[in-house]
Amino acid sequence: MRTSEPTTAHGLAAAGGAAALLAGHTAAGAARSLAEIAAATAQLWTRSATEPISPARAVLDGAHWGSQLVARRRPRWASPHEIVFEAPIARLRDFSQGAAADVVPTLVLPPQAGHDSCIVDFSPSQSQLETIRAAGLRRAFALDWVGATPRTRHTIVEDYIDVIDRAVDAIGGPVNLIGDCQGGWLGAIYAALRPERINTLTLAGAPIDFHAGDATIAASTQLLSGMWGSAPYRTLVTLGGGNMPGQFVLANFIGMQPEAEVGRQLQLLAHLDDSEHLDRYHAFEDWFKHTQDIPGIFYLWLVEHLFRNNELIRGELRVGGGRVDLGEITCPLYLLAGETDHITPPAQLFAAAESVGTPRGEITSRTSSGGHLGLFMGREALREHWPVLLADVRAHSAPCSP
Repeated sequence: MRTSEPTTAHGLAAAGGAAALLAGHTAAGAARSLAEIAAATAQLWTRSATEPISPARAVLDGAHWGSQLVARRRPRWASPHEIVFEAPIARLRDFSQGAAADVVPTLVLPPQAGHDSCIVDFSPSQSQLETIRAAGLRRAFALDWVGATPRTRHTIVEDYIDVIDRAVDAIGGPVNLIGDCQGGWLGAIYAALRPERINTLTLAGAPIDFHAGDATIAASTQLLSGMWGSAPYRTLVTLGGGNMPGQFVLANFIGMQPEAEVGRQLQLLAHLDDSEHLDRYHAFEDWFKHTQDIPGIFYLWLVEHLFRNNELIRGELRVGGGRVDLGEITCPLYLLAGETDHITPPAQLFAAAESVGTPRGEITSRTSSGGHLGLFMGREALREHWPVLLADVRAHSAPCSP
C-alpha cells in the first residue's frame, strides 16, 4: 500500500494545532482525574467516620479490591438469537426469534475498535437490538466482528464490504442498515456503493468528516503523521505480528479519558459491599477490558485514507476500484450524536447531511446528552432517542412483497 508522507509546511502547521489541542485535553483530563481521586477519598473518609475500619479490615478490603480489579469473564450477548453464518472476519447473528417476513429487516453494524461487538446487546435492560425489536422491527440482525488472527491479518476493506453483501443476501434485502461508530462509516461506504440494497440508513456516533470538531483521535493522527508519517502505526502493527493489538487500542482509549478509568476503579473501592454496584462494574469491565485485534492492513488503510486524508467526505475514497460517492445515498437518513462524545464529536457525524443525496426532509438528526458508548448502550439514548428514530424507520418499512 502506497503511503504519502507529509513534508509540507501545511502538514507541520496542522501537527502544531493538533499538539495544542492534545495538550489542553491532557491537562483537562489530569484535572478531572484529581477531582475523581478527591471525591473518592471524601467518600472513604465519610465511611470510615461512621464505620471505623480496623487495620485487619483495611487489609481485607484491599485484597478484595485487588481481586475485583483483575476478575474478568468473556463478554456475552444478552438476548436470544442464532448464528446464521460464520466467516473468518464476521458472524451474522439473527435476533428475529421466529418473526415472520412482514417487515423490512434491520441489520446492525457494531463498533469495530478492538472490542467485542456485543456492546449492541449489552444487557437485558441495555440492548440496542431489543430496542429495535420493541419498535416493531422484529426481523433484527447484527454482524459480529471476529478479532483478527495471523490468518486474517491481510483482510482489506473490500472483504468487509463483501461480508455485508453476504449478510444482506442471507437476510433477504433491502435492509434498514444501522451503523455504530466504525460500523457507521463502513455502513455509509456500503450504502454509497450498494444503494439499491438499503431501505434506510441510520448512523450513530459515526465519523464521516474525520477532521471536523475537536476530536482527540484525529488530533493525535495529525500530530503523529505530521512528524513521522505512517511509521508509528506500522510499528504497532509490526509489534502485533501483522495486526493492530486490541490492547494498544484499549490503552489509547483509556489515555484519552483517564479520569473515567480512575473514577471507575476508585468507586469500586468505595462500594465493595454493594452487590448491585459490583454487578454493574463487572458487566462493563468484562466488555471494556476484553479486547480483540484489528487486521493490520485494514487498520493502516483506515488511518491513511480516513483519519489522515479524510477521503470519505472529500469524495476521493476508492473501494473495490470505484469511487465512494456519498451522493449516491438517497434513502431516509437518521443521525444520532452524543453531545459529550470525545471520540466522535457531533460535527463529524452531522457532516453526512451535507454530502448525501437524501432530500432534506428525509434526514433526521438527534443529539443525546451523553458520550460515545452511551449512544449504543446508555439508558438515555435507548429510552429517549432510539425509539423516536426507529419509529420513523418502522414507518418506512412496509411489509415486504412476497
